[in-house]
Amino acid sequence: MATYGMKIFAGNSNPELAQKICDLLEIPLGRALVSTFSDGEIRVEIGENVRGADVFLIQSGAHPVNDHLMELLVMTDAFKRASARRITAVIPYYSYARQDRKNKPRVPITARLVADLIVSVGTHRILTMDLHAGQIQGFFEIPVDNLYASPILMPYIKEHFDHDLVIVSPDAGGVPRARAYAQRLKAALALIDKRRIDVNEAEAMNIIGEVEGKTAIVLDDMADTAGTLVQATKTLLERGAREVHACVTHAILSGPAVDRIETSELKSLVVTDTLPLRPQASHCKKIQVVSAARLFAQAIRNIHNEDSISTLFDILH
Repeated sequence: MATYGMKIFAGNSNPELAQKICDLLEIPLGRALVSTFSDGEIRVEIGENVRGADVFLIQSGAHPVNDHLMELLVMTDAFKRASARRITAVIPYYSYARQDRKNKPRVPITARLVADLIVSVGTHRILTMDLHAGQIQGFFEIPVDNLYASPILMPYIKEHFDHDLVIVSPDAGGVPRARAYAQRLKAALALIDKRRIDVNEAEAMNIIGEVEGKTAIVLDDMADTAGTLVQATKTLLERGAREVHACVTHAILSGPAVDRIETSELKSLVVTDTLPLRPQASHCKKIQVVSAARLFAQAIRNIHNEDSISTLFDILH
């Protein structure tokens, strides 16, 4: 068991999730002033003693992404200089994860750059959920625990949808996730073969698998502008699917996303609260939110107690 106290702090990216986690752990959210000076510089002042503490800093990659990333870095530096024993960055949604490779000449690998920044300020450990690419864990020289949303989303699917399901991956990269869900749910599996036209713009081209007469569940790690979801819905219905729903972990929902969802034939979009819903999205009746707080709370408790968290990766939980 750990012999030093646990303290949880949060930046401004997702205070609601941070408070839910603290409530489940039955500890108060740490006091910290996180604001800006008049010129826009991040201002941080920790409001309590953290010397020798096991600090967990909850900060997601919510909009505005760069401001919240800078808050994470500055707060971590403050904890390090205040002599925290260990600092774990709890990053429910890891921003810049889509820039994880050089897919054309003269472009950066920004996911690695962000990893270097987080490590360089003194972070000891990372806790996150559904990284866009699992290989990003290798960008860090510190332990990374990448939780899955399956213990949250799979029970929802079991409770709200009938047995005649087909789990649909919107791209080849998501097939392992979709296959795992399909096996556990005893559902069919399908793949959308899509061609990406430009950034945030994809055209669904073909469906591999049988969807006719079935309830289709599109499974993805994130929904940004919702272009893929809307096009996938149209294509699945054209191929005879009875109705289409979607389950995604990270509800970015930027730009025209909510308008696209509301005007599409997508029946529902189930998301977690790794990111707070933007005001327009919170009023969309098609969007349902299930909380990741309990999963993060259990992971934080186990990390603090130096217990294994391997059971939290079990897709059957």
